[in-house]
Amino acid sequence: MASVASKLYSDDVSLLVLLLDTNPFFWDTTSTTFSQFLSHVLAFLNAVLGLNQLNQVVVIATGYSSCDYVYDSSLTSNVSSESRGTGGIPALFGSLLEKLEDFISRDAELSQGDEHVDRIASSLLSGSLSMALCYIQRIFRTGHLHPQPRILCLQGSPDGPEQYVAVMNSIFSAQRLMVPIDSCYIGTQNSAFLQQASYITGGVHHAPKQLGGLFQFLTTIFATDLHTRGFVQLPKPVGVDFRASCFCHKKTIDMGYVCSVCLSIFCEHHKKCSTCGSVFGQSKLDGANASSSVNDRKRKAPDS
Repeated sequence: MASVASKLYSDDVSLLVLLLDTNPFFWDTTSTTFSQFLSHVLAFLNAVLGLNQLNQVVVIATGYSSCDYVYDSSLTSNVSSESRGTGGIPALFGSLLEKLEDFISRDAELSQGDEHVDRIASSLLSGSLSMALCYIQRIFRTGHLHPQPRILCLQGSPDGPEQYVAVMNSIFSAQRLMVPIDSCYIGTQNSAFLQQASYITGGVHHAPKQLGGLFQFLTTIFATDLHTRGFVQLPKPVGVDFRASCFCHKKTIDMGYVCSVCLSIFCEHHKKCSTCGSVFGQSKLDGANASSSVNDRKRKAPDS
């Protein structure tokens, strides 16, 4: 990573890749509307761009069935003709709103075919994380100077256990690239994925209790660059949920069986690993129980 560090502008220039949760199944169940939430996010993005003229912002919409890029501040085509000269929202976010509206419509059409499937109403976090890392890796491989990248997940949907492997692979890839993953969870349930992502990559995890002051939380916690974080007091992780999801039933478990070859996790004992094909022997726990029952029968005196 020495070559990457030598290409940095300076220690206070940031590339913020924002993962925006647009899952309609989540926003239909919360008291805060998506438009209110989006107003806080746009004000936060405007503040990040105003902190340094070299700062860059990339927004990736995370839907129920798909994810896509909706904004890139490095592109000159972000200002739409309809948004020039309008008050309220800055003109440079006009393209973001247009692309976001189109994405929500397309994602709703794709989600209609999955309504009958017995699946948790989670957003496609694994896909948006992969897209964010691909964008950052492309920036790393360019010969030009680039800012310090970091990822911010604005998530409200519950975790999808079926995405466990893909999410963990993205987390370890970000750790290898030394890209911190910050997370702001606005849902009611606990997100083990985001807690582990921020803990492993050295990011900041926070779950605000009231969304009315979301802009204040975003600016005071997540607007700081990586250099400034060494001088401010940020929230510390309190009790990270390290539970994993089994590979067989895609359920979150506390205890399970682990393949010694590929480290796949199962909630039940299997004779063969479904991931790498390794053949398992008899469970030691089952063998110990069987031997103890035999010994108990031997110790039992015959009836006279």
